[in-house]
Amino acid sequence: MLKINDDDFVRLTTFIHNDYGINLTSKRNLIEGRLGKTILDMGFSNFSEYVDFILKSKSPEALDVLINRVTTNHTYFMRENSHFDFFQNTVLPELEKNSTSKSLGIWSAACSSGEEPYTMSIILKEYFGNKPQSWDTRLLATDISKRVLTIAMKGAYSEESLKDMPEAWIKKYFTKAGDIYTVTKPIRDNVIFKEFNLMDPIKFKMKFDCIFCRNVMIYFDQQTKDALIQRFYDVLNPGGFLLIGHSETLNKATSPFKYLMPATYRKI
Repeated sequence: MLKINDDDFVRLTTFIHNDYGINLTSKRNLIEGRLGKTILDMGFSNFSEYVDFILKSKSPEALDVLINRVTTNHTYFMRENSHFDFFQNTVLPELEKNSTSKSLGIWSAACSSGEEPYTMSIILKEYFGNKPQSWDTRLLATDISKRVLTIAMKGAYSEESLKDMPEAWIKKYFTKAGDIYTVTKPIRDNVIFKEFNLMDPIKFKMKFDCIFCRNVMIYFDQQTKDALIQRFYDVLNPGGFLLIGHSETLNKATSPFKYLMPATYRKI
């Protein structure tokens, strides 16, 4: 396994932290284990050559590979199911009651390969599909990785990814070909996928009523998390909801959000 020296480790982790917010200062073994083969496959003989290339070229393709190697994109439909129950039973009835525009602002931030936003799209279809009014239920899904967004937009998944999905929803919202289940077109068309770095200013045209940002901030240090939480707060409508991963918490001393229950917060 290729080893990284102290200077290259500092150069690489500083770059990743500054540009992506990801704190890898205690992840030397992870970097060596996950990047070693990639570096050799790219034709470099050591970490120094690779780090020089990354810092000088800023190649979008190479950066996409780098971020995918040092983070984990493991997800599946209905992950942390209590959030989706809360979304369906609490968030949507309240938004339906209070919205005057019949337009919703829903954002799946760091959507990975699409299971989360498609689950939300199905729930939106279930909730609003038979309503007499015409609702705009399109939702935004973003990720930093072009690779996972490409997978997400195809909407094709293994049976294992659907293990927690209700059987009735699988039959209703997926088409099966061999061992692959593909999300039906109306559900796919209801999700707008965009590449976005959560470290960038949030300048979307809309304000949001509900933001899912789950299992992302585990990679961030406290200062980076606090800054991101404030940006989320600023782009949420009053009364808007923020849902984070169950392994994550907000800093009670600095967070502007009201705590509702584990991993669930509200802008009051």
